Amino acid sequence: MANQADKTFFARADAHIKLSNEQISKEVSRGKVSASMLYAAARFNAWVSATGYLSRTEMAKGREETLDYFCEQYRKMLEENLDDYIENYEKYMGTIQ
Repeated sequence: MANQADKTFFARADAHIKLSNEQISKEVSRGKVSASMLYAAARFNAWVSATGYLSRTEMAKGREETLDYFCEQYRKMLEENLDDYIENYEKYMGTIQ
C-alpha cells in the first residue's frame, strides 16, 4: 500500500486519525469512535462508487465488484498495519514485553 500512495496520502490519513483521537473521551470509547470511523469510510466509499456510475441499475450491477474491491483493500491495509504494530509494539505502545 505505502508504495502506491501519493505524496499527501499519509497526511490525509493522519488528519482522520487525529480527529478520531480527539473524539475519544470518558463518555466515548475507542471502540465507539472506531465504529463511527468505519461507518464514515463505508458511507464515503459508497458515494465515491456512486459517482462512477451513470444509473442505479449500472451501480447495482457493479455492487459485488465494488464490495470485493473495498473489502480486499481494507484487508490489505489492516494486515499491513497489524504487522507494523506487532513488529513495533513496544515502541508504539510504550511498553516492554
